Amino acid sequence: MARRWTIRLASVGLLAFAAWWWRQRAAAMAVTPTTTPPAPAAPPPPRWLPPVDGDCPAGYPVKVNESSGIIHVPGGRFYARTIPERCYANAEDAEADGYRRAKA
Repeated sequence: MARRWTIRLASVGLLAFAAWWWRQRAAAMAVTPTTTPPAPAAPPPPRWLPPVDGDCPAGYPVKVNESSGIIHVPGGRFYARTIPERCYANAEDAEADGYRRAKA
């Protein structure tokens, strides 16, 4: 009779140990972020914008005539009378797209 109680007690102890071990294992495998992920980077501004009502928008003063491939910068000889087809923030971006500066 004592042997039967010993076996039962050992079985209960083994089940308790198994339950404890399973909970410890599950807690160790749980994924918990320690830091917040970085915010996504803002997209870069566009290199060029289309004209608005026949003029370049603010921040994009360089006018480009696509048919001639010429860049007109503020203060240039024909800048005031050029109707833009593209507007760039700077002349270097327009040159990178294959346009050339107007002759002085």
